[in-house]
Amino acid sequence: MKISPARRVKGTICLSGDKSISHRAALIAALANGKSHITNFSTSQDCASTLTCLRQLGVSIEHEESDVVIEARGRLSAPHVSTASLDCGNSGSTMRMLAGILAGHDFATLLTGDHSLQARPMKRIIEPLDLMGARIASDEGRPPLRIEGAMLNAISYELPVASAQVKTCVLFAGLLADGRTEVVERIGATRDHTERMLQWFGAPIEVTEDEASQTKTCAVVGPATFTGRDVRVPGDFSSAAFFIAAATLLPGSELEIADVGLNPTRTQFLETLRALGVKIEIREERIDCNEPVGTILIQGKDALGSTQVRPSKTSALTVDGQTTAALIDELPLLAVVGTQLPGGLIIRDARELRYKETDRIAATVQNLRAMGAEVAENDDGLAVAGAARLKGAQLDACGDHRIAMAFSVAALLAEGDSQISGSECVAISFPEFYERLESVVER
Repeated sequence: MKISPARRVKGTICLSGDKSISHRAALIAALANGKSHITNFSTSQDCASTLTCLRQLGVSIEHEESDVVIEARGRLSAPHVSTASLDCGNSGSTMRMLAGILAGHDFATLLTGDHSLQARPMKRIIEPLDLMGARIASDEGRPPLRIEGAMLNAISYELPVASAQVKTCVLFAGLLADGRTEVVERIGATRDHTERMLQWFGAPIEVTEDEASQTKTCAVVGPATFTGRDVRVPGDFSSAAFFIAAATLLPGSELEIADVGLNPTRTQFLETLRALGVKIEIREERIDCNEPVGTILIQGKDALGSTQVRPSKTSALTVDGQTTAALIDELPLLAVVGTQLPGGLIIRDARELRYKETDRIAATVQNLRAMGAEVAENDDGLAVAGAARLKGAQLDACGDHRIAMAFSVAALLAEGDSQISGSECVAISFPEFYERLESVVER
């Protein structure tokens, strides 16, 4: 993909449905009794992988563009699935969350995926499912996963690593187990889409917080029964972040993003930009299908050369600890923003980025350096030295959709054209990305 520099972004856009919420809506609907109609379902390849796997497991699914109708009977029925594999594609979400469901069914399945997915760690879900009574064979903790389901035992499980996918896996298994299954984590440590969606479907879930210990407990009681329900998925905030960054960094920009998800476990990127002086307004806030939704307005202005960041902000912006966890999807993009900050940017506690679709720390550093930025790579993060005049360059998406989109934004700021090899990988999460970007770019 060739990207030319832009003067500004201007206009109004709507985005495809949130990927995380779409996965969960489909998987929970597959465990419900009756029909569920999901509108604005994500157009990503990842979510298509979830639907494909569910079809192989006997779930009735009608899928047309962003409309999905799922009719289920409370449990999966897959008499032939043990002789074939379920292809999760590039989707770690599909594999980790579906594993929890399969663990509670009395048949064997093989979960596999593409080359990237087969390198990703799965021991974090294997361990709790093993405690519940499932038998899972793997390649030293990596896919493919051979799951032999069983009647599961309820457990109380404290998350050893902050992961919404692991939490969801255990809770889904708990819906099929005998008794009360609990997952304990630090308050605010992970996204809460699963809890919200289970509540929306009327599943037996209880969420409590202990301020003294700063822990949150999510508990389900199984075997659970609940009924299908209609769901409207909000626009994907993680997709919106790329447009928000472009409007922030290009002076004179005026951008409106309508009907986007505003779940507080997802919007740390907004708060980080606001702390830097970016003008962001939220309108039409509401709760839709148990998720916060609204319209985001961003105005760019020329306060620091090519950015609207306060010129008085001269020390490095440091992101670490819980803030890093809350920004995990946006960190490569934030590194691009960091190249326009007078004091630069330091990212710590982000080692998890090395186990995504690619090593996102290495990929981010490699591409920033190609564009002329001074960047240091650390074991658990990176440091951008300060404001840089980016230049057009030959960039590599490294097979990672978020790297491709982050550096598409960087290319808009650069002097001269950039070429992004492997940019087709954006289809994993946002097939319409380049079309939507060009619809609001002015050159």
